[in-house]
Amino acid sequence: MSVYYLQTGSTDPAYNLAFEEYVLNHYRNGNIVILWQNHNAVIVGRNQNAEAEINRPFVEQHGIRVVRRNTGGGAVYHDMGNLNYSFITDAGDLQDRSATRFTGPVVQALRGLGLDAESSGRNDILISGRKVSGTAQQLLKGRILHHGTLLFDSDPEMIAGALNPDPTKFQSKSVQSVRSRVSNIRSALESDMDMAAFWAYLRESFTRSGMIPLSLSPAELSRVEALKTEKYDTWEWNFGRSPKYEICFKRRHGGGLLELHLSVSAGNITALKVMGDFLALTELAPLEEALAGCPYREDAIRSALAPLPFSQLLGSITQDEFITTLLNK
Repeated sequence: MSVYYLQTGSTDPAYNLAFEEYVLNHYRNGNIVILWQNHNAVIVGRNQNAEAEINRPFVEQHGIRVVRRNTGGGAVYHDMGNLNYSFITDAGDLQDRSATRFTGPVVQALRGLGLDAESSGRNDILISGRKVSGTAQQLLKGRILHHGTLLFDSDPEMIAGALNPDPTKFQSKSVQSVRSRVSNIRSALESDMDMAAFWAYLRESFTRSGMIPLSLSPAELSRVEALKTEKYDTWEWNFGRSPKYEICFKRRHGGGLLELHLSVSAGNITALKVMGDFLALTELAPLEEALAGCPYREDAIRSALAPLPFSQLLGSITQDEFITTLLNK
């Protein structure tokens, strides 16, 4: 059966996820393959707590985007050494929706390069026992999206840094990412190839029954851009959907120890308790109450705190020091 093949023409993670969603929603017939890459990003699962999955100081220091996808599963790091694939097709019956239906062609393609590839667990692909791919799926009105990563030549230090939070800081009911040993495909190849060659090889392997190049019209691309802007670029989608969780940050500043206990629900601070050995001159209730209901993001926090007399509340601990502690920056 012929396969329609698309490329997004972008490395923007928000745009690429919008592109994929648009195709799933509007192309209701045939088998579709999309190959795409994201510039440095952490892509969190639909049901995950974004804050719990990222190392925020590292992510902000390195300019790594954080974007939530529509599918479940765990958080993954993307860079230009990673190649993503999407299969969109008719869902069929329940048996046809198993992950192995879709990981099979990927495993076969990797084996065609002389690699010891296999499917493992719910949604992983391994080479010589080490993870090179994680996958996820979405069912929509009789169509199914299966997409996955392929770690071809990603930076392992960036993967470890971006997805390396302290799990003892968080208490949450959200899905926790499975921390697995990962490896790059390129390092396992007997004969080296670059990303362009790997991309071309996969395109041929996935569409060898007959490839039909497909492009979205200018009007369709405008709708993709609108979906990107209205959904995948927004704090409300990427962080506001996070489930309720509790978090504690401690940091010692020149003015003393600052200990912050906060509860966050739907991306908003619902409760805050400020503790420490700083020299407060007044009750802390106005500070704690000022942030009740405030979105857990820097611009909103700064706006809420602007009227408060910090020198009276926290002694010589400054507003900037309080905010960097609260956001774990």
